[in-house]
Amino acid sequence: MVGFSDVDPARVVSHTTTVVMGRLRDLIDALTNPLLRWGAAQSLWIYTLGIKCCAIEMMSGLTIRFDADRFGMLPRSTPRQCDLMVVNGPITYKFASKMKTLYDQMADPKYVIAMGDCSICGGPFYDSYSVMEGVDKLFPVDVYVPGCPPRPETLIDGILKLQEKIRRGEVGRYRIPQDTHGVLRPAALAEAKR
Repeated sequence: MVGFSDVDPARVVSHTTTVVMGRLRDLIDALTNPLLRWGAAQSLWIYTLGIKCCAIEMMSGLTIRFDADRFGMLPRSTPRQCDLMVVNGPITYKFASKMKTLYDQMADPKYVIAMGDCSICGGPFYDSYSVMEGVDKLFPVDVYVPGCPPRPETLIDGILKLQEKIRRGEVGRYRIPQDTHGVLRPAALAEAKR
C-alpha cells in the first residue's frame, strides 16, 4: 500500500501543472478560434490568376459595380500574399505543375474556388488530350461556382459561401501537400518537357 510519504511532491505538482495548462489552452482556443475564423473570413486576399473567359467575369466582380471590397476581399498578384485562389479556366497538363507550385506558395490556411465549368470538369474541352478534368485533381477545392462563364453575382455568392464555411470552421485547416505523381499523367508531362 502506498502511503502519503511515498508520493513525490514534485511529480504531483508537475502533473497538476500539465492538467491546468491543458485546460487553459482549451479555454483560450474556445474563446479565440471563433474570433480568428471571423477575421480570416472577412479578409480574403484573392490571387488574381486569369486563365480564360471566366477571368473577365472575375475582374468585373471585383469592380465598383459589384463592390467586392465590402466583403473584405483584396486582389493581389502574387501567391505569397494570398489565401484564396480562384481558378477560372481549363487547366492543361502542361500548366498543371506550375499551378500546383503557385498553390504551394500560398500561405496557410489556403482556400480554393473553382469558377466555371472548365475548372470544375474540363468544360467544352473535357475530351481533349491536354486538358485536366477538374482542378480538384491537383488540390482540394472548397467551393464550386458553376456556369460557363458564371456571372459576377454567382462568384460573389460562392465567396460568401466560402466565408460562411470559414466561420463555421469547416475549411481552413492546415493541409498536407498532395502527391501529384499519379494525377499529372507522367507520359504527358514527359512529352511536354521535350
